[in-house]
Amino acid sequence: MRDGRPLLDAASDRDVTPEGTSVEQALADRSATAGIIAAARADVLALQEVFDLAALKFFNDTFLSRAGAGPYPFRYCPPGNDGSGNVAALLNLRPLAVKSHADLTGGDLHLEGLPRDLRERPLFRRDCLEIDLDNVTLFLCHFKSPYPDPERARIVREAEARAVRKVVEARFADPANERWIVLGDLNEPTRPQTGTRTTLAALRIGFAVDLMERLPPGEDWTYEVADIGMRTCPDRILLSPLLAREYPDVRPQIVRTGSMGDAGEQSRASGAENGEAPHASDHALVLVDLDGL
Repeated sequence: MRDGRPLLDAASDRDVTPEGTSVEQALADRSATAGIIAAARADVLALQEVFDLAALKFFNDTFLSRAGAGPYPFRYCPPGNDGSGNVAALLNLRPLAVKSHADLTGGDLHLEGLPRDLRERPLFRRDCLEIDLDNVTLFLCHFKSPYPDPERARIVREAEARAVRKVVEARFADPANERWIVLGDLNEPTRPQTGTRTTLAALRIGFAVDLMERLPPGEDWTYEVADIGMRTCPDRILLSPLLAREYPDVRPQIVRTGSMGDAGEQSRASGAENGEAPHASDHALVLVDLDGL
């Protein structure tokens, strides 16, 4: 409630929006997000940091509808493990099944060498949301960010990657010859050379194909800290070996319009107060067209 009225703007980018930002500014950001989504014309939207299902429905029915992109008839945002930054999905396609794995512990998955808390408590920082469609299964994730303790975060992310692999292997008797995709903000900032190890090694090496590796170096970044000139690629789309063979020429399209770096350029050009123009997200949108799937 705000001023006695129900209002579901569901957070206003607390991590990037200056104190004192007005409701109008927060809602302008939501409109910008809807505009980017509308232009993408995607049948499946994999989302991160969604407040809750009510907020998702409000955004879908209000902002996306105004932008001409909705409403999407199928929407999912089960509670995750960090309280308010859940993974979510909007779909034009009716799923066969949707399953949360937020309650899984390292012990449930028989993962060895984990700290005690990851063995005994829920391992995923948010969730691994499994969505079965007619011809493909999605595993939507948002791994631990590298803050505030980068080394601890690295341990958690590596465990999450191993856990997702276990979930996929439990789902399919022969994962290499099934159609599945692991996608989302996996928070591994670096793009390694093929075959080198990172926290995503359990997924990338000998298991799935990282579509970001099909882009030339320097064109694969999805997140920018403009004031220090840092560009990284935390957002990934990993195809099963079968899908990678079936779509050998598909490359992701990175839509940076409306991202924080783009908004900063706009605000500097326009002289916007506080250096903040409306922005769709602090990450770029990653779009893949698997025509015929």
